[in-house]
Amino acid sequence: MSQISPPFQAEDLRQLSNEKLVEIILAQQAQLEQLSQQIDKLKASLNLDSQTSSKPPSTDLLKKSEKSKATPEEKKKRKRKPGGQSGHQGKTRKGFGRVDRYEILKPESCPNCGSQEWIGKAAQIETQQVAQLVARPIEVVEYQRHHCQCAKCGGIGVADWSPEMIRGQDLGIRLQGLLAWLGNYAHLSYEKQQELLWELGEIEISTGTLVATNERVQNAITPSVEDLKEWINTEHPPLHSDETPWPVKGVKEWLWVLAEDGDSEKFCLFHAGDTRGRRELVSLLGSSYEGVLISDDFSAYNGYPVAGQQKGLAHLRRHFQRLEKTKGLNNQEIAQVFLNLIDEAF
Repeated sequence: MSQISPPFQAEDLRQLSNEKLVEIILAQQAQLEQLSQQIDKLKASLNLDSQTSSKPPSTDLLKKSEKSKATPEEKKKRKRKPGGQSGHQGKTRKGFGRVDRYEILKPESCPNCGSQEWIGKAAQIETQQVAQLVARPIEVVEYQRHHCQCAKCGGIGVADWSPEMIRGQDLGIRLQGLLAWLGNYAHLSYEKQQELLWELGEIEISTGTLVATNERVQNAITPSVEDLKEWINTEHPPLHSDETPWPVKGVKEWLWVLAEDGDSEKFCLFHAGDTRGRRELVSLLGSSYEGVLISDDFSAYNGYPVAGQQKGLAHLRRHFQRLEKTKGLNNQEIAQVFLNLIDEAF
């Protein structure tokens, strides 16, 4: 936008010719038109939400009113009770696919005569499977490895350690896996993990042990992660790619993900990156990708060399919804044509 001309004094304007005054008026009119366009763009940006842009739905909460704008008819139509809805096909009530323990419940005495003698076979048996939290889900096991002398030759035989443990480590294999899941997937802090271990098994574990456990799990899975990354760059399967902010020690990092949920292959590869830029994509897939890349409309993907690129239709739809509300020649007609095409594709 051109720089705004300095203010004029009334006495100065009276001394100017008509041609000069017309020139000043036209220049100011052009500036006003530019400012008006700038204001329209700013208003459009302020009104963006998850339905008309690539903003996440969480940003909509900042603009939501504390009072509902829905009419009584709309409220009645939307209102539904929490839980399973009428006609919903339940899953848990059919059982869990296994029974770990049977508990036989028999009456203590006859309600009619008080006798405690019963005919051998029950007249009727009712069953119900219930998932229970046991008193001690975490048990402390002391493994005693025996060194035994052979009665025939006198040689010493030593038993193998249990595959459920690692020599010199206090936590079992499965418990370490659970803690890695809680920390990295469920985002449970080390302090919360310590509280959980105490609640479930009354065991005290230091923060240092939890940090070391997380590092051990990371080192154990690193070869598999590298193999998956190499396989992706060799086989070039269709990829869904996305990235999200990831705070690390107060610094905003970015967690990238490459995933595929096809009929043949299902995988999900995560990558911790310092930026949201093209260089992270290149570090994952190289300078080009010989497969189909499916992504949103973020600039890091635009122009990246691929065999085929598909933009998420939901993102494209939001762009045209925004265009529909933007002032301009034929914007509404153009937006409606593409919205109809996208809706037909859906």
